[in-house]
Amino acid sequence: MSDDLRIRLLIVDDEQSIRRLCMTVGEALGFICMEAESGESALALLEEQPAHIILTDMVMPRMDGLEFLERVKKMLPRTEVAVMTGHGSVETAVQAMKLGAYDYIGKPFSPLEELRLFLRRMAEKVRLVEENQFLRERVDTETELHGIVGASPKIQDVLRMISRLKDTRTPVLIAGESGTGKELVARAIHFRGSFANRPFVAVDCGSLVPTLIESELFGYEKGAFTGAVRSKTGLFQSANRGTIFLDEIGELPLEMQAKLLRVLQEKEVRPVGSNQKTKVDVRVIAATNRDLEAEYRNGTFRKDLYFRLNVVTVHLPSLRERRSDIPMLVHWFLERLAPGDSIQVTSAAMKALLQYDWPGNVRELENCMERAIALGDRRRIDMGDLPPSLTTGSQALDSLADAPSSSLSSTDLEDIERATIQRVFEQVKGDKALAGRMLGISRATLYRKLKRYNIGMGMSHTSQALQ
Repeated sequence: MSDDLRIRLLIVDDEQSIRRLCMTVGEALGFICMEAESGESALALLEEQPAHIILTDMVMPRMDGLEFLERVKKMLPRTEVAVMTGHGSVETAVQAMKLGAYDYIGKPFSPLEELRLFLRRMAEKVRLVEENQFLRERVDTETELHGIVGASPKIQDVLRMISRLKDTRTPVLIAGESGTGKELVARAIHFRGSFANRPFVAVDCGSLVPTLIESELFGYEKGAFTGAVRSKTGLFQSANRGTIFLDEIGELPLEMQAKLLRVLQEKEVRPVGSNQKTKVDVRVIAATNRDLEAEYRNGTFRKDLYFRLNVVTVHLPSLRERRSDIPMLVHWFLERLAPGDSIQVTSAAMKALLQYDWPGNVRELENCMERAIALGDRRRIDMGDLPPSLTTGSQALDSLADAPSSSLSSTDLEDIERATIQRVFEQVKGDKALAGRMLGISRATLYRKLKRYNIGMGMSHTSQALQ
């Protein structure tokens, strides 16, 4: 993961020559570089484009480096801030470090190589922290927010995006088929970051009555229409300072799309029946199972709204695109739906689960497991416990994603299980407790499978008791 992270560097200094010099060095290191001539303009820039590392001057008009440092640390606690001092004030630099600065560097930079090494060390620290944070947060997200489970490359990409977006105010568009877990991702972005203690309001745009959409989203005043016996706060106001999740955004009528766009641009709403506008400060996450790009080309979705929402897109893979995650998901659902029962899945049943196309995706798999538990003997799941759609006829697959062939023997199933456990075990660097949580299996089951497949037996973690 760390090699994929493109570091964003912000230079804050009222001297243009210093900013340009630092940006030249940063760009040579492969960073995305930004500049600001004052603390105030830097904070405004960070609201829209958070930086990984910041290099700021100490002596600037209006807002000095110490005040700027304090405000950045409150806004972006994981951003590394280093200070530049050209006045030989080591005492001030030490004070900055007590406030959370990474380090300080003197101006002028002599030799220039000193600045290059300084910035590279800062970037390496950020990458290391991101890597460790990613592994921990992925597990927290999976276990606490129910259902983002998997070790396949495509689902890892999604989890990586969650880790990177959780502290930003950037609009996010989540695209994926029904049942892939779009709301789970939206909740993970909100609850894993700095917005966690603020409101999260989910809106199913497809279920809103067309004539009442505006009043639901923006609120209404008493007497605005028949039945409005009291004023009501809209969903946007309820989400103020937090996140609003607009599920199935493609279902909104064109007229409502125009009003939504105006709210996003002006950051204020006007309740139905009111002449007064109210400021709202919300992060917008939208989701759709439609191809919005095709829809705006066809005139059924506003192009300007599409580009307003589509700043960052998270693509959720269908379950058939990540079949190697199915055994992990099955175990996870069994543990959650029947904790302590240690239900086993026969090779024949697992083969059927792996070969089915899952048009309803993860939601359909969860329903399938719930049905199997209800019909089974709570000891094992066999073919007779699965829905007829999985067991009647043969699922002709030209290829089986992430699996060696479409004809799965018990040996094939073991190979998939072994590879999945090996991949997770390596990712968590041998932490068994963490691996068990990611795989959705009990500690005893994990230990038995590690021993069976001879995974991690040479690692130091193996000798440790499961915590």
